[in-house]
Amino acid sequence: MTDAPATADAIEPPVKRVGLVKAAGILGILAGILLIVVAIIAWIAVTSQLTAENITVPDDASAFAGQQVTGPLTAYVQAETINKHALEASGGKTYAELDQDDPVRNTVMQASFLRASLYTSVVAYGVCLFAAAVGVLAILFGWAIRRLADTPVVIKRTAFAAAP
Repeated sequence: MTDAPATADAIEPPVKRVGLVKAAGILGILAGILLIVVAIIAWIAVTSQLTAENITVPDDASAFAGQQVTGPLTAYVQAETINKHALEASGGKTYAELDQDDPVRNTVMQASFLRASLYTSVVAYGVCLFAAAVGVLAILFGWAIRRLADTPVVIKRTAFAAAP
């Protein structure tokens, strides 16, 4: 019977330097925080601008009747209601379908401008949500990268028995 040499697992720091990996993790976390902060600031700015316009959703809207336009849902419903009213005024015709000398054409044009402005705010809210979601992902990835870079390496040493 041969005595096998004793073996032990060893925890050693990685041979390669991971400073750049750690820096990338920190940058990811910082970028994520910045994205979330900017998204919140933009959301507040769009909301304050919409609120300052004092737009009230009309009673014949599909939802939010009588409420002030202060967010993405009320802005969308208001834009759709404006479109409904413009189409009623024009007999179902869009701006491009109306004759140039039609007196309703100016009303439909103004409705189109208002709808475009409201849809722009809806898109801005979507961009804010997207930026915040990307910020959360950047923080999670940065944290994961940092954690992986700090994980020690376990080296398992195996002793081989000498061949007889």
